[in-house]
Amino acid sequence: MELDMTKGRPLPVLLKFTLPLIVGNMFQQFYNMADTIIVGRFVGAGALAAVGSTGTIMFLINGFAQGVTSGFSILTSQRFGAQDANGVRRSVANGVLLSVIATVILTALCIGVMRPLLGIMNTPEDIFADAYTYIMIISGGIVATVFYNLFSAFLRAVGNSQVPLFFLVFSACLNVVLDLVFIIWFDMGVAGAAFATVVSQAVSAILCGGYIWLKVPTLTPTAGQWKVNASDSKHQLSMGLPMAFQFAITASGGMVMQSAINLFGSDAVAAYTAAGKLEALVEQGMVAMGQAVATYGGQNFGKGDIARIKSGVRAALGAIIVYGMVAAIVVSVGLEPALGIFFAEGVDMAVMMPWARTYMNICAAFFIPLSTIFVFRNVMQGCGYGFLPMMGGFAELVARLVVAVIAMHVGSYALAVFCHPAAWVAAAVFTGVSYVWVMKDIERKREGSGKDLARKI
Repeated sequence: MELDMTKGRPLPVLLKFTLPLIVGNMFQQFYNMADTIIVGRFVGAGALAAVGSTGTIMFLINGFAQGVTSGFSILTSQRFGAQDANGVRRSVANGVLLSVIATVILTALCIGVMRPLLGIMNTPEDIFADAYTYIMIISGGIVATVFYNLFSAFLRAVGNSQVPLFFLVFSACLNVVLDLVFIIWFDMGVAGAAFATVVSQAVSAILCGGYIWLKVPTLTPTAGQWKVNASDSKHQLSMGLPMAFQFAITASGGMVMQSAINLFGSDAVAAYTAAGKLEALVEQGMVAMGQAVATYGGQNFGKGDIARIKSGVRAALGAIIVYGMVAAIVVSVGLEPALGIFFAEGVDMAVMMPWARTYMNICAAFFIPLSTIFVFRNVMQGCGYGFLPMMGGFAELVARLVVAVIAMHVGSYALAVFCHPAAWVAAAVFTGVSYVWVMKDIERKREGSGKDLARKI
C-alpha cells in the first residue's frame, strides 16, 4: 500500500492520499466528541464543561505528540523518495528511541503542571475537580498518544494512509463502547471518559506497530539498527522539536483564549465546547490535506524535483480553498441540530445557542485563510524547514494573546472568540510569505551545489 508521490498528476495523487486521512482524522475527532456527547447527555452540562475546559490542554498534548513524531518521520519520507532503503529503516529505529525519551519527559511535565495550569486558565470552581481528574488521566496515557502518532506517521511517510485509517476506525468505535460501559454501567463520570480515550488509543498504537513489524519490511529495522544514531538524531530533532513547539505555541494561544471564555461561566464554556467540536470535525479535511502535502513535499524534495513541489502546492491550495468554503456553509447550517446532540433533554438550548452561534459565525467566515496555513506550513516542513512554520505558530500566539487580553479587559465574548480568526489571518500571511522564500532558498542552494538534494539527506 505504499504510494510513490513523485509520479503522476499532483492533484489526483494528493487526493488519493488525502481522502483516507480525512476519514481517519474525523474518526480521531470522535475520540473527544464521544467523550463530550456521552458526558453531556449522561453526566450533565457541568461535566461537559469540565471536559471542554481541558480542550486546549488536550490539543497541546496531542499536538506536541503529533508534531514531534511527524517531524521524526520527515527523514523517513525523504529517504523513501531518494530510494535509500537502509536509511529508511535506520530512521525508524532512531525515531522510536527518541520517542521513548520524549514520552517520559512529556508525561512527567504534564502531570506536574496540571493543577496550577487549570487555575491560571480561570477554570470555574464548579467544574475544577472534574476537569483535573479528566486531564490527569489523559496525561498518564501520553505514551499511547505518542506511539500511535509515530507509527501512523511512519506509514504515511511511505505513502500508506489506508492502514492507519483502518486501525483508527476500529479504535474510535471501541472508544464509544468503552465510554458507554465506563460512564453508564460503572458510573465513573468524567474519569470513565478519560480511561476510554486512553485505552482506545493504546489499542490503536499496538495494532499499528504490530502491522509495521509483520507486514511492512520497508519500515522494519534490523537488530543492529536499534541504537541512537547521532546524525539521524540531529536531523530528526531539528524537524521534530520545531514542529512540536509550533503546536505548543499554537496551543498556548488557545489556552489564553480558553481563559477568556472561562470568564463567562460554565454555560458559555459548555456551548463553546460543543460548537468547537463541530468546527474541529470539519477542519479535519484541511488537516488531512496538510498531512498529504507534507509527505508529497518530503518525497519530492528527496528526489530533488522542486518544480513538482510547486505544482502540488498550487493544486492543494485550489482544492483546500473550495473545501474551506463548503465547510463554512456546513457548520453554519448544521450548528443548531448538531448542538442538541451534546446535551440532555433538560438543558435549556435557548441559553446555549447564542453562545454557540456567535462563536461559529465569527470563525466560519475565516475558514479560507485557515485552510491555506495547513498547505504552506506542511510543505515547508516536508522539505526540512522547521523554523519558519514554528514562527507561524508564534504569529498565531501573538494575535490570540493581543485579542484575548483586550476581550478580557472589555468583557466581550464576541471579541474572545475572534481570537481564532485573528490568529488564522496572522499565520496565513506569515506562512504564505515564508513558503515563497523557502522555494527560492531551495532553488538557490540547488543551483549553487550542482547536486541532487537527495545527497544531502
